[in-house]
Amino acid sequence: MSAIKPVYLNETLSHHPIIDAINDEAFGPGRFVRAAERVREQGPHDANLSFVAAVGEEIVGSVRMTPVTAGDVAGHLLGPLAVRPSFKNLGIGKQLVRIAVAAALEAGSEGVILVGDPPYYSPLGFEPVRVRLSFPGPVDPNRILVAPKGTEIHDRLEGALNWRSEPAVTAQQR
Repeated sequence: MSAIKPVYLNETLSHHPIIDAINDEAFGPGRFVRAAERVREQGPHDANLSFVAAVGEEIVGSVRMTPVTAGDVAGHLLGPLAVRPSFKNLGIGKQLVRIAVAAALEAGSEGVILVGDPPYYSPLGFEPVRVRLSFPGPVDPNRILVAPKGTEIHDRLEGALNWRSEPAVTAQQR
């Protein structure tokens, strides 16, 4: 398995059924009750900033990015991130995160937010959120992380996390 060479591609409409199957396999039906999922239900994810990993003809992992606001920060919510069990622990998930975060920040996102395990995400540039963000449901505040475009983002990242329809625009562009 270690000799595999995944290819990372932008998500397309044709990937949706397999992404749904991978997420079902990874998280089961319980994922629909999570607070981050309540945000995702508010509007569509950004397929231009969402990616899949393919090994040969098989899609083995995916990551999605949903446009959000938190305070006056225009950012993205990362997730779900999932990799098929037989392809876990090969770095595929981490590479999907790196690609998606870089694409979002390059597209003007001020920060990428997620609810996840700090030991996994900290080496990928994620930091604990310094202020309280509210989700539409319970979330362990110690698991709310951000990959900020700049350090000042922490001071502006507050309040309710909501889906946003407009493209990412930084404060400098407003």
